[in-house]
Amino acid sequence: MEKQLIFLDVDGTLCTSEGTVSTRTKEAIQKAHANGHRFFICTGRSKAELTDEVLSLPINGIIGAGGGYCEVDGKVVFHKVLEKEGLLDLVSYLKENKVEYYLESNDGLFASTNLKNLLNEMTLRDNPDKGPEALKAITWFTDLLIEDESQIDYDHINKLSFVNQTIPFQNIFDRFSSDFQVIPSTVPAFGEESGEVGVKNIHKQTAIEYVLHYMNENKAHTMAFGDGHNDVEMFAAVRYGIAMENASEQLLAVADEVTTSNNSDGIAIALERHRLI
Repeated sequence: MEKQLIFLDVDGTLCTSEGTVSTRTKEAIQKAHANGHRFFICTGRSKAELTDEVLSLPINGIIGAGGGYCEVDGKVVFHKVLEKEGLLDLVSYLKENKVEYYLESNDGLFASTNLKNLLNEMTLRDNPDKGPEALKAITWFTDLLIEDESQIDYDHINKLSFVNQTIPFQNIFDRFSSDFQVIPSTVPAFGEESGEVGVKNIHKQTAIEYVLHYMNENKAHTMAFGDGHNDVEMFAAVRYGIAMENASEQLLAVADEVTTSNNSDGIAIALERHRLI
């Protein structure tokens, strides 16, 4: 097969439910890369949210913040941030309505006052039989959260994610979707009323198209792996889209192929099936 450019979503795709990359998946990516195929992370996470384990993989680029940040071979080639005045209005609105949130920048993740407590409460509620074990499974994320509001540079925020237990998602969408890209959360554990706020008209498809143009490549030899509703645009940007077995109905409907789940080495199995390793 011709050398492929392969775009990998992270949560629910590259990483298991515990937030780690399985040994079989790591080895498959390493072998495929050694065979000349190039890999790009393509995620809703900002770079500060990517673990050392993910960054240690042989990747040629990063698309982060749902498309707002693009890096190729270590060079930043595209970076859009949220407009400050509108962002401050959004933050004020969320505080007034007791909606917890975190701001994503390349310098770190900045949490609202009660976010960590809420995430711990939700984790214990949703996993009553696991207790401390369930809390331990999310510490990789909660340990990243910075609670010192004085450190926030509102001029350089890539994205905002909100964990909402108080008002309908639709209220936030109606109020802010004219200024921002407002989508339901790509993290199911955050709940149906939660969501993500990014730069208007920027998503994974626009980012991939920008990266391909920058690299003087086209979609003829591109593939992508994903699981979420925000990966529909990613699949539209590549020649061949492979959905995980655990993918959303929206993504399964447009996928060219379905592999096993993120907890069952789905990426490795598909790379083997396509003889990339």
